[in-house]
Amino acid sequence: VQLQASGGGLVQAGGSLRLSCAASGRTFSNYAVGWFRQAPGKEREFVAGIRWSGSSTSYADSAKGRFTISRDNPKRTVYLQMNALKPEDTAVYYCGTGVSATTPDYWGQGTLVTVSS
Repeated sequence: VQLQASGGGLVQAGGSLRLSCAASGRTFSNYAVGWFRQAPGKEREFVAGIRWSGSSTSYADSAKGRFTISRDNPKRTVYLQMNALKPEDTAVYYCGTGVSATTPDYWGQGTLVTVSS
């Protein structure tokens, strides 16, 4: 399984970005995809997760109400729509996949999100 994250960039506080995580290679219908982020000097933290099948999603408290995770199965892509961005959302965002969205077995490279105040 290979994952390619993209969509990061520089945005002003209050703005929006949509991140994409494209999967290639072998994928598993019982897997989930999670978005994580790591700010400078901090540990990587879970942001949101979704399964490749079904409607189950999960969010960290910091993401609830502002971020939305979705998927496009034919494109094998998972999106993270981020609205009302805050400077504290600045981080490198990673996507990962595995049986559990919160403990991925496979990781993509990160994409940098910078929110200016």
